[in-house]
Amino acid sequence: MVSRSYSNLLDLASGDSPTFGREKKRFPRVATVPGLLSEVDDDNCNSVGSDAPSSVSQERMIIVGNQLPLRSHRNADDGEWCFSWDEDSLLLQLKDGLGEDVEVIYVGCLKEEIAPNEQDDVAQTLLETFKCVPAFLPPELFTKFYHGFCKQHLWPLFHYMLPLSPDLGGRFDRSLWQAYVSVNKIFADKVMEVISPDDDYVWVHDYHLMVLPTFLRKRFNRVKLGFFLHSPFPSSEIYRTLPVRDELLRALLNSDLIGFHTFDYARHFLSCCSRMLGLSYQSKRGYIGLEYYGRTVSIKILPVGIHIGQLQLVLNLPETEAKVAELRNQFRGQTVLLGVDDMDIFKGISLKLLAMEQLLMQHPENTGEVVLVQIANPARGRGRDVQEVQSETYATVKRINDTFGRPGYDPVVLIDSNLQFYERIAYYVIAECCLVTAVRDGMNLIPYEYIICRQGNEKLDETLGLNPLAPKKSMLVVSEFIGCSPSLSGAIRVNPWNIDAVAEAMDSALIVSEAEKQLRHEKHYRYVSTHDVAYWARSFLQDLERACGDHLRRRCWGIGFGLGFRVIALDPNFRKLSVEHIVSTYKRTKNRAILLDYDGTLMRTGSLSTTPNAEAVGILNNLCRDPKNVVFLVSGKDRKTLTEWFSSCEKLGIAAEHGYFIRSNRDADWETCVSVPDFDWKQIAEPVMKLYTETTDGSAIETKESALVWNYLYADPDFGFCQAKELLDHLESVLANEPVSVKSGQHIVEVKPQGVNKGLVAEHLLITMQQKGMLPDFVLCIGDDRSDEDMFEVIMRARTGPSLSPVAEVFACTVGQKPSKAKYYVEDRTEILRMLQGLANASEQTAKSTSQASQRVIIDRE
Repeated sequence: MVSRSYSNLLDLASGDSPTFGREKKRFPRVATVPGLLSEVDDDNCNSVGSDAPSSVSQERMIIVGNQLPLRSHRNADDGEWCFSWDEDSLLLQLKDGLGEDVEVIYVGCLKEEIAPNEQDDVAQTLLETFKCVPAFLPPELFTKFYHGFCKQHLWPLFHYMLPLSPDLGGRFDRSLWQAYVSVNKIFADKVMEVISPDDDYVWVHDYHLMVLPTFLRKRFNRVKLGFFLHSPFPSSEIYRTLPVRDELLRALLNSDLIGFHTFDYARHFLSCCSRMLGLSYQSKRGYIGLEYYGRTVSIKILPVGIHIGQLQLVLNLPETEAKVAELRNQFRGQTVLLGVDDMDIFKGISLKLLAMEQLLMQHPENTGEVVLVQIANPARGRGRDVQEVQSETYATVKRINDTFGRPGYDPVVLIDSNLQFYERIAYYVIAECCLVTAVRDGMNLIPYEYIICRQGNEKLDETLGLNPLAPKKSMLVVSEFIGCSPSLSGAIRVNPWNIDAVAEAMDSALIVSEAEKQLRHEKHYRYVSTHDVAYWARSFLQDLERACGDHLRRRCWGIGFGLGFRVIALDPNFRKLSVEHIVSTYKRTKNRAILLDYDGTLMRTGSLSTTPNAEAVGILNNLCRDPKNVVFLVSGKDRKTLTEWFSSCEKLGIAAEHGYFIRSNRDADWETCVSVPDFDWKQIAEPVMKLYTETTDGSAIETKESALVWNYLYADPDFGFCQAKELLDHLESVLANEPVSVKSGQHIVEVKPQGVNKGLVAEHLLITMQQKGMLPDFVLCIGDDRSDEDMFEVIMRARTGPSLSPVAEVFACTVGQKPSKAKYYVEDRTEILRMLQGLANASEQTAKSTSQASQRVIIDRE
């Protein structure tokens, strides 16, 4: 079956769909963009699919990152570029978890700048030799993109730094944002060169490419797309300060699977989607999912691991063994504490140094016995903040060494030069404790590397004079603000801002028993060795396959412009209700039943004015005038309010309080559908609701004759939701022996008599029409809430029963694309009114035609 994806309905109508089969793939050698692209400019936005079936059965994964996992240098002899794999790159290491049957293609930038006249040859070489597709960025564009928007805006904000002054992140610069969008667009073009959209999986990495999912989804509506964020995701109070907050959220939601290191990061992201986009999420069978225009965006929480095989290879190197021996002699008789951090403002190097100073002051016996080796890697960013960190670090180290040092002993050894990997490994091997005191960090892998290195091997044990059969030992002091902290339950967790607490933790790590060190090491080693980078990649791919499992089964099309683009995905049996279709059916039917919800259907949910407007009342009256129609308005509101609002609607049937009260027209008496002996349960439920109202700002109690409703529409969404769940449990407990049901709905918790629901209204209407000999051949039911599902269920079930004509047309219609028992949907209230107006106009035209025909008959007779 050939699958196609369409970007808009014009494509759907024309049937145009360029094909991109693997056997026809082109690999352009260069794709540079001389200037900035507008975020809404996209000449190639038509969504396409692969018409020709793939000739290759091997599964493919396209991995997209800011940098390719390659090292590059010029050959001194002939000036040619030479390339090799960067074994330290996470993007290369994760390949181990994808399986040998998965072909991997990389898309990203090179670390070195390639001259334009060389880009053709370099691109061809990288594609043929390494299956890498380079994105060549002009230097000025790269500077604005990486050092500008990424490092000046996103990186500080995602690490909880508010741009309160020009020195702290600076003010938002629209030109940097445009550069960011332009670079993401270039990356999308490079993916386009190699993708087979119906077969390939795409995995995008980190905050540099957060809008890339939108550009890819715009091209291919059914693209199998995963995104993993390697940095923290801030709380909504921090994130909402970003001027382009909605654009980034909506772009990420164009992925099928979004991955985070910790639950905290995922929780913050979900909270932002809830507060800023009004989206809700739920957990189903262990998976968290966000409903977004008919698509379910899955959320994955799994910290990345390390490549243990690579570490073990380095541990086995002769150079490592020699370096370990050298360090053993250098620090003989001393206990080494180790810190390995980038020289930036979030790694907390100065706080660690202050804690070391505090340790030496409070425990002078450690002077000459304990050494802190601080390896400071060069910062990845630029700016005054980096210079300040360097200056403070050097000054603090000098002060500590001047105060507590002695000939042949420096309490702090600062290494700020580039170390070879084996040299860093050697420091891990000889360190009794590793200190990671970052004030905010994503997935810091230093503790994991330390654990594996402390496991060592026989040669290193021999070098250190250890018994190879003896249990290994290690100690970790880690900040509670780093991504790996939750998975290291045996570590001493600290608040790095609390200098005294960090110093105390360092002292505890020094004096803990050998057996305790062994137990902690064993626990950590068991976790790190089973949750390596291959496990992480394999788990992500499995979840991505699951998240994309129903792509081909669903009908998709794209709507929206620029970064507001999103894809609507619908079940084949769930389709939009066409005005033309329903009006055509309406005209040829004779007995019609129309059931309309009020809130959210005829009146916008959350509107300050809940009274019906003249337009809605006029449409209802026009429908009621048609003798072929029986129209019922179904609402949760009380009968007094509805009587006042619709006093001008003579023939309108009204069901109040979700069907507890019913009247067939204005002159009829109100009837009750369910017999309720008493309402004593209100005396139990109301005090409970008052308790939650007093503690939840923005909530209120709505008292009805048959029900009590707790409404939290204007409360904080997260707190209101939590309170609603608590209230639901509380009410179910205290009302367990009462003849009532406790239900939660859209921003409400309601207590009402058992058996009362909107489905009763639908049953009542169909039975009444049947008794009058008006067997309905047209049924229209529209609603937007969970309570309306009862009506949908009744009328859908009635299609096979005696209460409907055998040829009846049934239209159960919900508002918005969401899981529902209805088979149709409309976008919003505006479309509903337009549709009802179309039906009313059809009735008026029929009435006029009938009247004119009657007049002609009378004239003919005369």
